[in-house]
Amino acid sequence: MTQTPPPAEELRLIDAELWRLDARRAQLLTRRGQLLHLLHATPPAPRPVLAPRPSETSPRGARNVLLALGGALLTVAALAFTLLSWGDLGIGGRAAVLGTVTALVLTAPAAVLRRGLTATAESLAALGLALTVLDAYALHRAALPGVDGLAYAAVAAAVLAAGWGAYARLLPALRGPGPAAVVAAQFPLLLATAAAGARPATVAAALLVTAALDAAAVVALGPAGPTAGGPERAREEARGASATLRATAAVAGCIAGGLGLLVALELSLTAGTPLAAALPGCLLLFAAVTAAVVAHRLRLAWPAVIAGLSFVAAAGGVLRPGVPGAWAVPGYLLSGLALLAVLRSPLPRPVRGGLLTASALTQAAAALWAAPVVAGSLLGPLTGLEAVWSAPTGPVRDALDTDLPWSVLATAPLLLAALAIAARPTVAALAGGDDRSQAGNVIALTLAWATVLTLPYALALHLAPALVLFLALTAATAGTGVLLDRRSPATAPTTTLLTLAGLTASTAALASLGSRTASLTTLPVLPALAVATAVAVRPGVARQVAACAAVVTATGLAGAAGAGAGLAAHATGVVVLSVPAVVAVVAARLRTPLPAVELTAGAAGAVSIALASTHAPTLALVLALCGVLCAGTALRPDRRPVGYAAAVLFVLATWARLAASDVTVPEAYTLPVTVPALLVGRLRRRRDPAASSWPAYGPGLAATLLPSLLAVLGDAGWQRPLLLGLAALGLTLLGAHHRLQAPLVLGATALAAVALHELAPYLVQVVDAAPRWLPPALAGLLLLGVGATYERRLREARRIVASVGRMR
Repeated sequence: MTQTPPPAEELRLIDAELWRLDARRAQLLTRRGQLLHLLHATPPAPRPVLAPRPSETSPRGARNVLLALGGALLTVAALAFTLLSWGDLGIGGRAAVLGTVTALVLTAPAAVLRRGLTATAESLAALGLALTVLDAYALHRAALPGVDGLAYAAVAAAVLAAGWGAYARLLPALRGPGPAAVVAAQFPLLLATAAAGARPATVAAALLVTAALDAAAVVALGPAGPTAGGPERAREEARGASATLRATAAVAGCIAGGLGLLVALELSLTAGTPLAAALPGCLLLFAAVTAAVVAHRLRLAWPAVIAGLSFVAAAGGVLRPGVPGAWAVPGYLLSGLALLAVLRSPLPRPVRGGLLTASALTQAAAALWAAPVVAGSLLGPLTGLEAVWSAPTGPVRDALDTDLPWSVLATAPLLLAALAIAARPTVAALAGGDDRSQAGNVIALTLAWATVLTLPYALALHLAPALVLFLALTAATAGTGVLLDRRSPATAPTTTLLTLAGLTASTAALASLGSRTASLTTLPVLPALAVATAVAVRPGVARQVAACAAVVTATGLAGAAGAGAGLAAHATGVVVLSVPAVVAVVAARLRTPLPAVELTAGAAGAVSIALASTHAPTLALVLALCGVLCAGTALRPDRRPVGYAAAVLFVLATWARLAASDVTVPEAYTLPVTVPALLVGRLRRRRDPAASSWPAYGPGLAATLLPSLLAVLGDAGWQRPLLLGLAALGLTLLGAHHRLQAPLVLGATALAAVALHELAPYLVQVVDAAPRWLPPALAGLLLLGVGATYERRLREARRIVASVGRMR
């Protein structure tokens, strides 16, 4: 309950509250005054200034677009006036209109330039030049209709080029008239030859002369152009106009010269006699001289390259019709080698380098022409694999599967020899004069090797002398490589020589398959050379490669020896296996690891297995011997993983032996895998008690259980299901006793599968004999029972799963 105070007390409380409110009001009024004073004393915050929106184009760009569009529209209008409205005026009116307009437009840029409006002056000048073209067209239509169109166009182009050139000289600040004059100057000679119905040679001459005039303009203008006289702005404008004119002349000259060269080259290649090739040859020489002058005056390399190639085409084209077809390429090569005379010349370095580049390109083209001959010489003996020891007698080139004529085969060695001689100085000169350039040593050695390699086919040698030459080439290249390795190991020439020796040895081995005597005579030499090379070179990659070559050639020798002794293929596989055996013994005695050699020996073992695969008992023997070799290799500390390969080979050998004995019981194949696997798993568990039973025992048990279960499905007898069921039961009990998950789960699964397989016929009979209402009734009872004991069964199931999960 609320108690009301006495009146005197209540009055005192009211007075106190009013006093407090008055004090608070005074405080608020004071603060209000302070805020007003502060507000009037502080200037207002400035409004944010928005950045101007960036323009989407520059004033200069907009100006150029407007001027170009205006000039184009005026040109279109003049064209329409000339073509469509010309007939409305008389001849005097026509001349007066076009002449007056053209004169006004052409004189306007001078006045505009004085006001500094260069872009406007360029547009007016372009319009004026277009009007002069219309004037020339109108003059032909009105005053000279009977004159030939091409002839008149040639004269008009010359007059326009001269007039535009003079106009450019009068107004040097304009950049358009000069290039326009250069473009117009490209057509007078070409149109004149077309009007005269000239031959292709005359057309080529017109193009080349036009290109020469363009080159003269480029040389006359110079790299910088005129710069003397006048204010700085005028000099800059003159420099810009000169640079534009020079670039236009250069592009036009390249186009005209390129077309002229193509026509002249086509005429040179199709000429039937040296006299017919003389005229295109002179045209090519003229082009060569023009390009050489440009290269010399401007100190440029690429015109010198064109000059050199044009000279080669000219000289080789004259030689080509006078020699047999196979000697045409050597003729061009001789012309290219003649360019090497500039090595001692005082020519500027860019010019000399360009001519040497042209010579190098010619040599490279000749090498490409000879490449099919070299490839045929190297790979041709592969065709002998179809008829081992039964090749027809005759020259070895008869066995080549090639369409090349014998004259090409005879020419190739001479061409390759010339290239081998010229390669080193050419590469050294291009490399800056370093005669010790390794690239020139490598290329020269390769070409010299190719020269000797193609000799048996060029000289039509028979098999015996050809094999002698191949073996001598192999020994020479390998011996030279060893000498170079002793002087400077791990160099490109050494590697190249050893590689070439290996290729030659392969060719000799394949070629020797033509006859039994050749094979049994040649093949023993190759591994001896390879072993000698491996022993002589320094330790490293070269020794590994030579040793691998020794293994390969020894494998071929073993195969040939077995076949030569009349052994069957599977018996030859046992002979071939001797090569991996020797390698394994040597590798065990040496302390230096030879991984590449051992891998090559493994490949030889695979060859022996493939040869023995046609005979099951021999295959089992070869697999077992391979397993012994791998097991012996695995005794080395650095080759422990090879033991897995040994285990696999032993298992495969067992399977091959069982298959040879007509054993079809699957357990005979799976138990040899399961027992070692379980022993390995047991050893692992002893070293690591925490290891799971699945990786230890799972693979071994599955290797037998799964095939046996598949066999039970198709077996109508009772012995196999009984034995598998007992084994699965024992495995399950063993897993439960030792608390091992893998045996328990796999054994229980196999036991359940066997039981289901055995009870399946009876279950089918029961289902067929039972009334139709029995399955629904049983399902209902099952659901009731599960529902009644759900919780308890669920706890029991969880407890079983947990107990199995705690196993290993």
